[in-house]
Amino acid sequence: MTYLKWAFWTVFWIFVAAVFHYTLPQNDVARVTDTYEKRIDFGENSIFWASPDVGADQTTINRDVFFIQTKRANGRVMVYRNEDTGWSWPPYFKFDTSNLQAEAADLKSSAESPKWVAIKHYGWRNEFLSIFPNAVGVRQVDGPDASTGIPWLNILILVVFLAISFAIWRRWRRFRAARIDPVMDDIQGGLDAAGDHISERRSRVKRWLDTWRAK
Repeated sequence: MTYLKWAFWTVFWIFVAAVFHYTLPQNDVARVTDTYEKRIDFGENSIFWASPDVGADQTTINRDVFFIQTKRANGRVMVYRNEDTGWSWPPYFKFDTSNLQAEAADLKSSAESPKWVAIKHYGWRNEFLSIFPNAVGVRQVDGPDASTGIPWLNILILVVFLAISFAIWRRWRRFRAARIDPVMDDIQGGLDAAGDHISERRSRVKRWLDTWRAK
């Protein structure tokens, strides 16, 4: 039972960590190499795509999606999708997809004359599942080593989450100690008493049978 408990909590916290890693904003410094629009047919990976733009048909199984191609200073390429999040999860309330695409297109540059930009995004990139992080902001920076600042929002959200989790755990411990443990102790005591009674009855029967064997 202890192993099942540890396995459950391990899986639970891995899931929580994955949700935060996917949802919280991150910043990459890169050079925009191209911007384009592509028709996407959504399949099993549809959960990793945002909803259609606000005001668009919400029932379509495919739609045009903006993309931003980039290349980092180390030569690694990264492709971002550019979709509205609207009022859905995660709560970025992004409605300016077209404006962001225009800003990214204006910041395109070549390797000979680079313009370095900080791309704020959430999500993961996975070539096998064909999923892309969603860009939510882009701004020009001084160079490839430019600092994107301390992620105060991420720190605040994590601190609040841990504080709430700790408060819930404390209250659960108190509730369990006051209400559940006494009941479980009573049940266990009753089971122990019943077991002792059964053992005593078996002992009596055994002693009675032994008297017959002696004869």
